Amino acid sequence: MVSSISDPDLEAAFQTDGFVTVERLIPDHVLSPLHERFDRLFRGVFETGVAPDEVNWQEGSGDPTLTRQICNGWKADRLVASVVLSERLGAVLARLAGWPGARIIQDNLLWKPPGARSVGFHRDNAYLDWYRPQEMATCWIALDPTTAAGGTVEFARGSHRWSTDGNPFTQFHAPDDHRDPMEVAAAAEGVASNVVPVEVPAGGGSFHHGWTWHGSAPNRSDVHRRVLVLHCGSSEARFHRPGFEEGTGPIYSRYARPDIDDMDEAHFPVLWRDDGYRTPGLESLTLQL
Repeated sequence: MVSSISDPDLEAAFQTDGFVTVERLIPDHVLSPLHERFDRLFRGVFETGVAPDEVNWQEGSGDPTLTRQICNGWKADRLVASVVLSERLGAVLARLAGWPGARIIQDNLLWKPPGARSVGFHRDNAYLDWYRPQEMATCWIALDPTTAAGGTVEFARGSHRWSTDGNPFTQFHAPDDHRDPMEVAAAAEGVASNVVPVEVPAGGGSFHHGWTWHGSAPNRSDVHRRVLVLHCGSSEARFHRPGFEEGTGPIYSRYARPDIDDMDEAHFPVLWRDDGYRTPGLESLTLQL
């Protein structure tokens, strides 16, 4: 674990292991307000009046044994936007991924209450055939203390270097054996898996590579596990129309225009670029942290 995003060992750990754990990503005073926003969002209360792109669980109708998920909560809530539209985090992700800049592809609000079942191991890049370069780098921010018993995210160390051929989509919610597809991939590589749980205080988290296998076990603790996740692609990313029917393409290809493959910055804003560019107007969508 490194202490902060300014730690000189951050990049080396990311390149070697495919992930790096960070003790502090956001300040303590933001945590309680974010808990309140999670409560609202999962009740269907959207501050901006704009619904997230994906709402996979709502109070009163969602399966209580599943991990709750909302995608692109930044469009619905200004405090969430204030975290995931961070220029600072965008710059770190661009540096780790080797891009000239970073744009948000989506965020995730994940809430795993006590007793909730597992999330299957998967690789983010496998779902991204709808844009090029088909790359993602992720910042995972814990809003509660995380433990292995609490079903924190687990990474397979070094798996970003495994073959990228033949990556079928895996069962995301509540598989019988959440590590099984990763273990199959490890066997094909001829290696033994080395699974590392991310155990950090609230406000800490991790960065991971888009080809790193990851998932999480059931929450066997009495502590809720809420996480805010920022998924970025390169600032140079463009739509790839042959992949619109694959992975998450059917959801996010709706923002493509018929005549050009540029990604609309109203939906995929550039958070940071090495020439100083940042999508204009993002500050109007956020709050001062």
